[in-house]
Amino acid sequence: LYVSNNPEDHSPGRDFQRDIEEKKQTDARFAEASKGVMDFQKVTYRSSVGDLDIPAYLFQPLQKRGRHGHAAMIWVHGGVHGNMDVLYFPFIKEAVQRGYVIITPEYRGSTGYGEAFHKAIDYGGYEVEDSMSAVDYLKTMPHVDPARLGIMGWSHGGFITLHSVFRDNHPFKAAAAIVPVTNLVFRLSYKGPGYQRDYATQQRLQGLPFEKPDLYIQRSPLYGVDKLKVPLLVHVATNDTDVNFVEDQQIIDALRSRKPDLAETRIYVDPPPGSAGGGHTFSRRTDVKTLERMDTPEQRDSWNRTWTFFEWHLRPYEDLSRPAQTQP
Repeated sequence: LYVSNNPEDHSPGRDFQRDIEEKKQTDARFAEASKGVMDFQKVTYRSSVGDLDIPAYLFQPLQKRGRHGHAAMIWVHGGVHGNMDVLYFPFIKEAVQRGYVIITPEYRGSTGYGEAFHKAIDYGGYEVEDSMSAVDYLKTMPHVDPARLGIMGWSHGGFITLHSVFRDNHPFKAAAAIVPVTNLVFRLSYKGPGYQRDYATQQRLQGLPFEKPDLYIQRSPLYGVDKLKVPLLVHVATNDTDVNFVEDQQIIDALRSRKPDLAETRIYVDPPPGSAGGGHTFSRRTDVKTLERMDTPEQRDSWNRTWTFFEWHLRPYEDLSRPAQTQP
């Protein structure tokens, strides 16, 4: 495989202006659907790396509690050059109704913010720091409890989630990664030339796994399992046609072997597929017109387990701004 290292050779014919217009439509749909349900804002914050402002959606309960009254989560979208779309809406709404403040970073490489932002993609590198920098924004909000922070993501968002907690220092008390990308060396072996090119031409990669194996291993969460120190939930599907089940089986086996006391894992066998990728979207089935959940037993089970997991570790229903009640 020959891969040009000239960025001008890639993303041929992409209509970046159309991406911007579609993102405006998404913003408007989020705003309209949130009315009377939750407080919605589009915000920006500075990434901890580089001179880059990161857009993000912020969803909050209509009635705010006092100081440190709310648990909060970073909700990381998936996709190589993806973005937060309205199919996540019913699940974000449920989170806010449970008392969480939710921020969803549109990290570098996300679509809808122009050509330069699109081409700034740094898979498994600066995009992780972009997402984690949302914590600094949350900490400026007096009603957010910095001791009750979680992070959650699907697919590539799960990849970023794992990177965020497979490190020595981070602020999170719990994390969930659903159908996550975990092993870039293996992943690029079963993806086609176009996908390989998306990686190899990135400014801070500039090569394929056989050319830079150490760098790809460093950017693969699978090899960082031993650094996990907080509770982690991972759900995967056997009929995932985006993240090969063999790849997900690797992270499941590693967690069950190395971190059995911290990892809560579940394999769903051939769940009804969602909108794309077969079982890859089994737990993101949403009616695009009504923005309501299209539940299957597997989707319902996955979400019930996810909410229970976070409620146990982040206690979103507790208003810690109020003094504890003492028994007479």
